[in-house]
Amino acid sequence: MSLINTTIKPFKATAYHDGKFVDVTEASLKGKWSVFVFYPADFTFVCPTELEDLANNYAEFKKLGVEIYGVSTDTHFAHKAWHDTSEAIKKVQYPLIGDPTTTLARNFEVLIEEEGLALRGTFVINPEGQIKVLEIHDNGIGRDASELLRKVKAAQYVASHPGEVCPAKWTEGAETLKPSLDLVGKI
Repeated sequence: MSLINTTIKPFKATAYHDGKFVDVTEASLKGKWSVFVFYPADFTFVCPTELEDLANNYAEFKKLGVEIYGVSTDTHFAHKAWHDTSEAIKKVQYPLIGDPTTTLARNFEVLIEEEGLALRGTFVINPEGQIKVLEIHDNGIGRDASELLRKVKAAQYVASHPGEVCPAKWTEGAETLKPSLDLVGKI
């Protein structure tokens, strides 16, 4: 069974954000678009490159009303230490959620049980708390924030334009499709 179009499960976690420890719950996400980016662990190799890429594109996500949440099974204390010591992570302005109980990793079905770490999972969540985009892949493969931004824009477009869909490689302002009997066999 897929998590697409399911509502996220209740949770309570602590994040490191703007020099403080803050609580984050499913209620924190309601009313805005959110992106959860799970990664295996702080102080690793591919993870800081991804989080820095997101940080470099964070302003674009904010313009769309989207909050990003980085999530790993580390503690919020480890997130602070990483933020204080890594030039890449110092750029991160979005919340870094600690999930040492692995509740979130389990809820989003990205937990590697035998390691206690998360797979690289990306989830776009609409303002109602439903998962609209998900991507999970091997931990050796880094993600691209610009492609995630494109997917967020497509999800927002489809949400605000009922009856329209975005074709492959759709970008903002490009033509969309209106599924109908007239299109069958013509694409």
